[in-house]
Amino acid sequence: QWQLVESGGGLVQPGGSLTLSCAASGFTVNTVYYYAISWFRQAPGKEREGLLCIDNVGVDTAYADSVKGRFTISRDVAKDTVYLHMINLKPEDTAAYYCVARGPRDRAICTVDPTKGDYNVWGQGTQVTVSS
Repeated sequence: QWQLVESGGGLVQPGGSLTLSCAASGFTVNTVYYYAISWFRQAPGKEREGLLCIDNVGVDTAYADSVKGRFTISRDVAKDTVYLHMINLKPEDTAAYYCVARGPRDRAICTVDPTKGDYNVWGQGTQVTVSS
């Protein structure tokens, strides 16, 4: 059973930046060619929020207005890793951040509604805390 592993979370001051990584473990081929990878977050007491997605051909989709202009998604095929680049972080960005996979092949698309993605694999999450 393969899995996704997030890393890069931590404590950052308001206005700061972080880059989160999502890497596949236990998969024998490049995950990014077979799966669309999305980033979600969930803060205590709040619903899970879909942020960004990148499909298996590298096209990205933005879901959340709250992060537009501040968060971007990218991938490194050689490292089979997807990244979430976050700048100008705000206290309201404090949450657990998860990457998820949807695929394979013709399922490897970014759905219009991230809450209806029928995802295959979820990572364990990485905590981001924005505080002074």
